[in-house]
Amino acid sequence: MSLEQKAAQLVMVPLLSGTPTTDAVAAVRDRGVGGVLLLGTGWTSASQVAAVTTELTAAAAAQEIKPWLAADQEGGRVQRLKGEGFATIPPAVEQGAMTADALTSQAAVWGGQLRTNGINLDFAPVADSVDLANRGANAPIGALDRDFGLDPAGNGAHAAAVVTGLNEAGVGSAVKHFPGLGFVTGNTDFTAEGIRDSVTSPQSDSLEAFRLALAAQPTMVLMSLATYTQIDPDAPAAYSPKVVTDLLRNQLGWTGVVTSDSLTATAVAQVPVTERITRFVTAGGDLAVMGDLTTGLAALDGLVAAAKDSPDLAKLVDEAAVRVLAAKIEAGLA
Repeated sequence: MSLEQKAAQLVMVPLLSGTPTTDAVAAVRDRGVGGVLLLGTGWTSASQVAAVTTELTAAAAAQEIKPWLAADQEGGRVQRLKGEGFATIPPAVEQGAMTADALTSQAAVWGGQLRTNGINLDFAPVADSVDLANRGANAPIGALDRDFGLDPAGNGAHAAAVVTGLNEAGVGSAVKHFPGLGFVTGNTDFTAEGIRDSVTSPQSDSLEAFRLALAAQPTMVLMSLATYTQIDPDAPAAYSPKVVTDLLRNQLGWTGVVTSDSLTATAVAQVPVTERITRFVTAGGDLAVMGDLTTGLAALDGLVAAAKDSPDLAKLVDEAAVRVLAAKIEAGLA
């Protein structure tokens, strides 16, 4: 594979409901991007989703590497795909009241509906642990009931149950948002305020939820865009080698794919577009999720240009592409 082909496998671009598929299809067909994330609230039937995923898969036929076709299908307020063919998934805080075995069974059903309609990756489950006394003030997780509402061990057991169910259905999973968004007030998607966590450290009990979830063998771990002052006060988690490489890979032993939260989020808006993916790969990341297609392709161009000038970065691109492609082989996509 050329540098351009390897770098493209490290990028996931969006397809917003209600918009033409033309640009996303072209990104897969002509640029070989590694995946497409279905966004928006207008996905209202299985037949609608299946038609789009069939088109996106066909766009990659000449490359012999199929794209990740992903959705945020956590449940509750974060369920992108709805309507005929998709069950209504309860919020995670209600899933936390189920036994782990019952949740595994339900997750297998939900995952089966995704797989039937061409979705091969679910950006779930959330393994974040929220300070229960501060739920409403925790905008990204607690206020939206996106956590299982338990202690870290309980959250981890339930996150592992979701991973296991999705695995049984043949759908990938992405445990998020490492190392946790439970101790911030701001939502990194929409603000750069209130997104510095002064609580989480490499020894925090809240990391137990991620340890348990990782033991269930998810496909990916998704990095937070918050900054963790007790780990690395100088960079958001997704851009921090101390978080991605030292903590997640070395301390917790994760050897698989590391993906990012949306690198078009407000939390990282100050980062030059051409550096958005480059900084993530430099930190040890693999699959960069972009919430805007034009920005994503510009960031991909920035990664390729930087890697051509830096043998060290080119080596990191190689290593990341190997991890992404190994996961695709495991998933039957390559």
